[in-house]
Amino acid sequence: MNDTADSTPGAPSSVAELLLALQAVDTQADQLAHRRERSPLRSDLTSATTALRSWEQQRASLRSRIDELGESIEQAEERGAALLTHRQRLEQQMKTVIAPREAEALQHEIATINAQIDELDGHELEYLEEQSTLDDQLSAHLGDEEGLRHHVRLADGALAAEIGDIDAELTGLEAQRLERRGQLSEALLATYDRKRAALGVAVAALVGRQCQGCHLELSAAEIDTVKEEAAATGVTDCPDCGRLLIV
Repeated sequence: MNDTADSTPGAPSSVAELLLALQAVDTQADQLAHRRERSPLRSDLTSATTALRSWEQQRASLRSRIDELGESIEQAEERGAALLTHRQRLEQQMKTVIAPREAEALQHEIATINAQIDELDGHELEYLEEQSTLDDQLSAHLGDEEGLRHHVRLADGALAAEIGDIDAELTGLEAQRLERRGQLSEALLATYDRKRAALGVAVAALVGRQCQGCHLELSAAEIDTVKEEAAATGVTDCPDCGRLLIV
């Protein structure tokens, strides 16, 4: 593996240029990967999905309560029917009773049953009114479904399109990355990868007296030292941050 590039016009031609080009590709890929994971479109999809889930929970709650009311109405009707049957039986008994006390007891029991029937009718009316109100709410609620699902589809499609574009860019960058790496020595690549893993950005240029990686200015003695060390390849280490310094 060679330390320098081929003679392709416009291609990096020195170790220093190749390192800067490799770092530029990796930095761009990192930025794209970050944008892929932190895209605002993910928040849009999350918001749309959350709204739909909330809508579904409300729909389930309305349906559950309507079902509960239906059961309560059915139970009230069954209980009312049983009370009516019992009252009819007592009323038949009344026709055969002669003793005043027995008649009085039957009348009291019938009155109690009538009170229970009235109470049941009152509850049943309340159940029916609430059920009617909830039926109207559910009908209105169901009208929002298509709009919510449409928003989810739009958000999902927008995110998928953005991810597709980013992945296509990353694929192109990976080809450039492999090309750049193929022009550098194994030893230099090992150093680059180690520094990149530790620092994120492995290569920085020296502009004036400042390292563009740590943005610290080198002393006059340090400038002399790095220039001497980079005389052959144009590359040395920043004495402050340890990045590969392009001099």
